[in-house]
Amino acid sequence: MTSSAMPTPDAAVTSGASASWPEVNLHVVSGKGGTGKTTVAAALALELARHGRRTLLVEVEGRQGIAQLFDTPPLPYEERKVAVAPGGGEVYALAIDAQDALLDYLESFYNLRRAGSALRRMGAVDFVTTIAPGLRDVLLTGKAIEVVRRKEKHASDAYDAVILDAPPTGRITKFLNVNSEMSGLAKAGPIHKHADLVMSVIASPQTAVHIVTLLEEMPVQETIDGIADLRDNSLPVGGVIVNMTRPPVLTDRELAMAAKGTLPPAAIRSSLERAGLAAHENEILPALMREASDHSQRVALERREMTRIEELGLPTAVLPLLADGVDLGGLYELAELLGEAGLR
Repeated sequence: MTSSAMPTPDAAVTSGASASWPEVNLHVVSGKGGTGKTTVAAALALELARHGRRTLLVEVEGRQGIAQLFDTPPLPYEERKVAVAPGGGEVYALAIDAQDALLDYLESFYNLRRAGSALRRMGAVDFVTTIAPGLRDVLLTGKAIEVVRRKEKHASDAYDAVILDAPPTGRITKFLNVNSEMSGLAKAGPIHKHADLVMSVIASPQTAVHIVTLLEEMPVQETIDGIADLRDNSLPVGGVIVNMTRPPVLTDRELAMAAKGTLPPAAIRSSLERAGLAAHENEILPALMREASDHSQRVALERREMTRIEELGLPTAVLPLLADGVDLGGLYELAELLGEAGLR
């Protein structure tokens, strides 16, 4: 795709490098708030589950966004099937809670789940995860890594891929770079070893961090900054998903005229007559001219922002704005478009 053309409503465009990650077991999806990262993560989980595969969609922010998308009851701290993908694959979902993850940690490393439950009743677990946010992040990512490693161990409950609906772009590097965050808290011992284990997966070819953006200045700039930050910290960057795009309703020639205010009024009047609105021409015509001018400015902005994204040289998929909103059917549609774009 070039910067002189925007995608059609059902477009799925790939540019930059190859968009296939056959070695990746953990797909981390981030993006500025409001870009639809949870929706994209869910669609990616559906696409990766095609043809009999099993995927796990994980959320860590406590918003229950996955449950809302799949129209299911709030997710507990356990893996539950939420959808069947084309070809018989299955999508499971898990909402990771920092307190439950800490109890898991205490049981795994110290065999202290019962004591941990008592600490929870006392409020100590919440206190610990609040005063040590680095510990909270290593617990959240650690649970996701435990699930990823099941595949290496050929466990019966393993997944072909894990998709992590991660925190926003502004916090993603800090969230993933747990060794740096834990350095001041534990320089040795089980917690330090646990952080090392997490990083051995996150900073490896098993992981790809994908960024979701809109064709607007702030989300694109945050995407660029976030990718630079990930690279500076040697974290694996995957692709960029441009979400909620809208095609131009005017041709390039008409857009140029609209920007200059030179659209022929006669042509618009003819259209109004055919629509039976000629009697309201005096009110409608000026409004349409202003709207055309605004539209031309929006398209010009989106094309500039798309050029900035393409200059990153990363695999880039373009998804449309769904006119009827995102329901389960819309998720399947977006999943198919991600597959067409090669994000798999």
